[in-house]
Amino acid sequence: QVQLVESGGGLVQAGGSLRLSCAASGRTVSTYAMGWFRQTPGKEREFVAAISWSGGSTYYADSVKGRFTISRDNAKKTVYLQMNSLKPEDTAVYYCARSRYSTGTLLQRGDAYGYWGQGTQVTVSS
Repeated sequence: QVQLVESGGGLVQAGGSLRLSCAASGRTVSTYAMGWFRQTPGKEREFVAAISWSGGSTYYADSVKGRFTISRDNAKKTVYLQMNSLKPEDTAVYYCARSRYSTGTLLQRGDAYGYWGQGTQVTVSS
């Protein structure tokens, strides 16, 4: 079993920054890709960013490219999402997930992930 706990969410003004963290425990995560998704009420969960097991490959949704950066520290079993130049439309619950794969473009699909955290709220005010 894998447990994922997100932290770092909160309220920030437009143009501000936040860094989300996802701490993993339980079965190994260091050989699997990790991802971040987000969801707002009434909408489907959407892909935000993903990172391969080694950190050598990263993938981003077009809506966050150039503003968000995903990274990981396998020694700490932690994945990060640095979010800069935040916009009100970034407001959502952000979820961390562990993939079934180590890398690849399938990481943009929610069904590529087998474990999910509980989520952390990010609110960007205008």
